[in-house]
Amino acid sequence: MPKISPTYRIHYKRRREGKTNYRDRLKLLLSKKPRLVFRKTLKYIIGQIIEFDKKGDKTLVGVTSKILRKFGWKFACDNTPASYLTGYLLSKMALKNGIKEAVFDMGLYTSKKGCRAYAFLKGALDAGLKVPFNESILPSEERIKGLHINENVAKNFEEVRNAIDRGV
Repeated sequence: MPKISPTYRIHYKRRREGKTNYRDRLKLLLSKKPRLVFRKTLKYIIGQIIEFDKKGDKTLVGVTSKILRKFGWKFACDNTPASYLTGYLLSKMALKNGIKEAVFDMGLYTSKKGCRAYAFLKGALDAGLKVPFNESILPSEERIKGLHINENVAKNFEEVRNAIDRGV
């Protein structure tokens, strides 16, 4: 068994596994505002509004893009329009629960102009949630509506957005 020196330091488990960047997390928590959290899987987009608590973070509102099916979404749940609609739906639910502002947390994802994370942010902004951001990072309206995919996506996009406005 190898000997470990007394100055050897073992880092937190989530840091060792590469799941959490504690420096970035601290910057977000110092704002004392809830976090608008964006996560993606291979099939879905997950959005949550999370508040810090000493015992553990509390999820105030949570949505996955899978719920868009109930509003009439007929296409993939992991593309840019679905990401926008998920952010839009999450923000509508947050406003209904009295949450008016948040800070954007995209975790360990690489920041690229016009990516799905920023489409999610644009959806939250359009629904009325106040989040600090830079205007230049948001995707174009054509990409948000899905015109780069198919014209049917754009039609379905408007139907689902109207259904969210009526249903939430």
